[in-house]
Amino acid sequence: MDKEFIEHGFSLNRRRFLSSMGVGIGSVALGSLLMPDLFGLGADKNGLPPGIPHFAPKAKRVIYLFQNGAPSQQELFDYKPMLREMNGKEMPASVRGTQRLTGMSAFQDAYPLAGSFVDFKQYGQSRAWISDLLPYTAKIADELCIIRSMHTEAINHDPALTFLQTGAQQGNRPSMGSWLSYGLGSENKNLPSFTVLLSRGIGNGQGVYSRLWSSGFLDSVHQGVQFSKGEDPVLYLKDNEGTSRQERRQMLDKLSELNDLSYQQFGDPEITTRIKQYEMAYRMQTAVPDVMDLSKEPDSIVNMYGPDCLVPGTFAANCLLARKLSEKGVRFVQLYHQGWDQHGDLPFEIASQAKDVDQASAALVMDLKQRGLLDETLVIWGGEFGRTSYTQGKLTKDNYGRDHHPRCFTVWMAGGGIKPGMVYGETDDFGYNIIKDPVHVHDFQATVLNQLGLDHEKLIFKHLGRRYRLTDVSGKVIRDIIS
Repeated sequence: MDKEFIEHGFSLNRRRFLSSMGVGIGSVALGSLLMPDLFGLGADKNGLPPGIPHFAPKAKRVIYLFQNGAPSQQELFDYKPMLREMNGKEMPASVRGTQRLTGMSAFQDAYPLAGSFVDFKQYGQSRAWISDLLPYTAKIADELCIIRSMHTEAINHDPALTFLQTGAQQGNRPSMGSWLSYGLGSENKNLPSFTVLLSRGIGNGQGVYSRLWSSGFLDSVHQGVQFSKGEDPVLYLKDNEGTSRQERRQMLDKLSELNDLSYQQFGDPEITTRIKQYEMAYRMQTAVPDVMDLSKEPDSIVNMYGPDCLVPGTFAANCLLARKLSEKGVRFVQLYHQGWDQHGDLPFEIASQAKDVDQASAALVMDLKQRGLLDETLVIWGGEFGRTSYTQGKLTKDNYGRDHHPRCFTVWMAGGGIKPGMVYGETDDFGYNIIKDPVHVHDFQATVLNQLGLDHEKLIFKHLGRRYRLTDVSGKVIRDIIS
């Protein structure tokens, strides 16, 4: 057996495999057509190469509309008339219990309950209570599964956001999109399998950092690619002025030869990854301008998403781009919309935030449905935790704020094999504690993976002697919400 083969731990790229083993080019071509990722990044512990799910999937891709800063469930989806009846009265100590509070409200002299300023009505077959701040979302109630019993462990934004996206409160872990890229590969070789879009509302914005779409210890080919507004949606993608397409191709071919020589000498898998990234960037030069062009969208679509969808960098524009990217086969599209951290001035700020996202969120669901894509696309809407039922600081007639509350919050899911027209989970009359069907973050993550045909206990990667997974050492699939 070749000594070099042993030394490099069986880590062969496609070129060396073909040259060493003498496989006929016709057989390889057929194999790559039938199973595009067969000669990619190896197999999991079940012997399945990336691109092959563990079982038949209900969804092919995910669009995650992340509302960064933690939307107040009491003003949007979790109707609590008791809060209005007891507005201004002290929150019972028996309800608050010994739960951890942030440093912003832990030392308050009192904890007056804050009744929501907004009215609610019931919609859809589930008779779901939805706020008047979300009139467009209310119209698609029959498409939504609203989970009111989400809970998490982190009480501050950065660890809570990191926990939801990566399964751990610390950094250097692969994000959910990276895990899906690792487990399933790409549907479109001309676009990344994981893309990220950012937008900003008028409220208090919490930071969003590139490590949230990092591949962590996975191969860097699985890292999310951020698309920005403006003429260069992907930085450093354009050729230098005066460089022709043919010259770029020749340069990449020579660079690939040099990288291959380096790989043969050192056996570092990141070298082959670099080759793949250069090739992806070359293909993206033609694919990205087309997918980012919104000028060809018909008036009916613009009216559906609202006029802001033609303004680059807005939430509405990003929702429309998410549909186009998903339609092109991007496996995981992550949107972050900042501005939901309402510790004060909540009535004004949350109304503005809701107006920012309501129409476009609903339009995305209906647009996917009319194109026959909703059944195979899982859409998720929600933040990193919830807000307290008591007010942070002073409660006045027209103004109040809410502190962080990890013990219960609301998200909704649509499409992708999730039961529509359903409300799952329940909180107490104060909206402070879960009393029915709790859903932990790891349960939520396990369910998302399940819908794409992945067993969260089998999607693993060994790093530094330990086997890692998105759900760490816990999590269970929420079977009750799966159709």
